[in-house]
Amino acid sequence: MYAKLKDGNISQFPYTIGQLRKDNPNVSFPKNITTGVLQKYGVVGVVEGPKPNPGPYQTVARDALPTRPVVGQYTEETAPVPEMIGEDIIANYWMIGYHVVDMFADTTAEDGTITTKAEHEATYQATLDAKAAEGVRAKRNSLIAETDYLALTDNTLDDTTIAYRQALRDITSHVNFPYLNEEDWPVKPV
Repeated sequence: MYAKLKDGNISQFPYTIGQLRKDNPNVSFPKNITTGVLQKYGVVGVVEGPKPNPGPYQTVARDALPTRPVVGQYTEETAPVPEMIGEDIIANYWMIGYHVVDMFADTTAEDGTITTKAEHEATYQATLDAKAAEGVRAKRNSLIAETDYLALTDNTLDDTTIAYRQALRDITSHVNFPYLNEEDWPVKPV
């Protein structure tokens, strides 16, 4: 990832080697362009900074433009690219950062009705729960259908199969429903 500089500031981001070649049609660049050549043409490498961990109802957004890292900002363990530590980061690379963004905020409708951030979050969570429950029910129905042939009148179900089918029917009352783990599902009898 690259950026084009003009007067020490970002003038274009993202910027590609292809754009560098187009911007300089009379220059014959080698296949692998060195950092020094890039700097001569005002092109700097951009590394990704660490991404924050968002909370529920938050997302991570990339900053619009890269910035120059501050000297001593990173240690060997926290540097985005381990071989670029200390002065090397400052000399040759810029960094694109990330920030946390809330998914919801208080809103006011045209009629003056205020919907709080918490109400938006609750509505969103209810939608997620409904979709998860729909997926669990679809899987449950499919698993029950796999044993339907055993319930035909000329076959008799053994107690294990009856218990398995009942456990599938009862899956919606499981304590983890609708966010079931694989171990929450009953084991199909052999």
